[in-house]
Amino acid sequence: MVYSGGNEHEKGVGILLDTEHSKSLHGYWPVNERILVVKLSGKPFDIYVIQIYAPTSEHSDDEIEKFYEKLDNVKGNLNTQDVKIVMVDFNAKVGNEKIEDTVGPHGIGDINARGERLVEWCGEHDYSITNTWFRNYPRSFWTWMSPGDRVRTKSILLSPQNAFEM
Repeated sequence: MVYSGGNEHEKGVGILLDTEHSKSLHGYWPVNERILVVKLSGKPFDIYVIQIYAPTSEHSDDEIEKFYEKLDNVKGNLNTQDVKIVMVDFNAKVGNEKIEDTVGPHGIGDINARGERLVEWCGEHDYSITNTWFRNYPRSFWTWMSPGDRVRTKSILLSPQNAFEM
């Protein structure tokens, strides 16, 4: 378990690696309670996994912008030739309508303000919201349901827009 957050483990993000993949752990950087970077050895390129938990809608727009600035700084300091995978709970809804090469037709709900900001960031960095491009089985569509099943959300996985080109 690689973790980034407070001492009481009440806040933070983490990545759990099985025994086989933990042998590939080349390093990790706990940036803050919202961002963790893990580097895995790979061939021909190493792989950076950036694990993120974005501020919720209860946070101010200023806090959101500071979060994106920090994310830009972290991403900018990684080796450019290595693969970068961003795993995120952006606390955003990107909707279910295709937006250029960024959002596919298999998202959920309607896009919200946090989703618009995420789509903007992805466009600036040539990322696709990968799991909106693939249809899921109904039983695995949601990654979180509120008590009483009033709200459902789906986690977001980002990858470079050219990651699937052959």
